[in-house]
Amino acid sequence: MEPNVSKSPDRIASMFDAIAGRYDFLNHVLSAGIDRRWRRRAIQSLSLTGAERVLDLCTGTADLAIAARTARPAARRVIGVDFAAAMLGIGREKVRRRSFDGSIAFVRGDATRVPVLDGSVDAVTVAFGIRNVEHSQAACDEIYRVLARGGRLAILEFAVPTMPVVRPAYLWYFNHVLPRIGRALSRHQVAYDYLPASVGAFAAPGEFVTILRQSGFSDISAVPLTLGIVFLYTARRGSGG
Repeated sequence: MEPNVSKSPDRIASMFDAIAGRYDFLNHVLSAGIDRRWRRRAIQSLSLTGAERVLDLCTGTADLAIAARTARPAARRVIGVDFAAAMLGIGREKVRRRSFDGSIAFVRGDATRVPVLDGSVDAVTVAFGIRNVEHSQAACDEIYRVLARGGRLAILEFAVPTMPVVRPAYLWYFNHVLPRIGRALSRHQVAYDYLPASVGAFAAPGEFVTILRQSGFSDISAVPLTLGIVFLYTARRGSGG
């Protein structure tokens, strides 16, 4: 039976809430720890100066939000938005332990209706969440709306690599090994079947660049990381419009 790749907000929020307690551990195990390097690369692409207000959309357990505050220079303030309450709860606890609760705030909200004012943030980040949004074009439109003129965007997302040797090995691991490990460690029967299916169903890098362009972004780039299993998309909101 084919995995269900429905992205209705209630289904996705419920699924991530169910695995929230094991989410960080599984991310690090299943990526062999490389996920930390990907997040650092995304924050570096923003060229922070120390004065920025950053919106971390689909923040989950706040790893990228925390990376923005621990960078050198660091973002001045970060707002994390997600619709999965249990994930946000873990993020809040991590932020409290690091004494960042005065500079990282959380809001429960939908990526297609971001509860942030027009032009009110200097940068937006998304780590492995844009493919889980039911309408990715609407989310990109919202990101453009909340960014100040000249503001920067950094999105990390999985992709299916195209290199002839890497692709079959990756697909075997992603479709057969990863779901078994994920099910065993998370004790959730659906989430780690959804993961590879959602990656395969998401827009290819060139298609996602087109989505960003249609939302109004400029200076768009799509950089493959780790043999193309992840892409870092960067873009800027122009000074006009």
